[in-house]
Amino acid sequence: MKKIFKGFALAVNMLSILPFFKVHDFYKGINGYSVMFYPLVGYIIGLILILSHTFLITLFPALHVSVMILAIWVLVTGALHIDGFSDSVDGLFVDKRHSFSVMKDPNVGAMGMVFTVIMLLLKASALLHVNSWLEIPIILMLARYNAVLAIYFYPYLSKNGMGALAKEEFNSFEFMLSSVLVITAVILIHKAWVLLLFSLALFFILKRFFMNRYGGFNGDIYGFIIELTELVLLHVSIVKL
Repeated sequence: MKKIFKGFALAVNMLSILPFFKVHDFYKGINGYSVMFYPLVGYIIGLILILSHTFLITLFPALHVSVMILAIWVLVTGALHIDGFSDSVDGLFVDKRHSFSVMKDPNVGAMGMVFTVIMLLLKASALLHVNSWLEIPIILMLARYNAVLAIYFYPYLSKNGMGALAKEEFNSFEFMLSSVLVITAVILIHKAWVLLLFSLALFFILKRFFMNRYGGFNGDIYGFIIELTELVLLHVSIVKL
């Protein structure tokens, strides 16, 4: 039980700046549990956004609130996934032999910056038109579940670091528990199966692309997957049919 709690604490610490837990030791035995809790952490962050929106919408105009919610979203996640998104975009605009050196460069390239700004603008605009804010936690949860799928099923491109440990320790039982949590929340609680289908479809598209290009995934690509999944699902939730 202690390892499970530490795994949850590590997941919170890895995916957010929430001050309640501070576990930085990726020691053997908790990294698999940490990955298992990624979708739950996404759901919790989504609940924070709902509470923030409920309070702020009584004080400010809707357009300004949507920008404020996006700012809170970025701050709570520590811009971790945005960094991975921008690095991955930069890596796509060079020969794949040089992609990883470009991703590791601490300086954001022009294409990474441009695409990141566009992505954030689209997110802010989508938030303005959200019909059901109860879908926000599901969207954040599904985005992180896509990262869980990538970790479990496909190779990690480095033999070192937290990603390698997570890949090594994340077992079938932990994956099953994570999947049960996601499916229960999506279908039984929120009845958001359309978001689940779009999320899985996007994952398979991204999986095919990155497997063909690199033969696997790394931390930056996980961040790219999370950000793009959030963006697509936000638009699915507001599309007019």
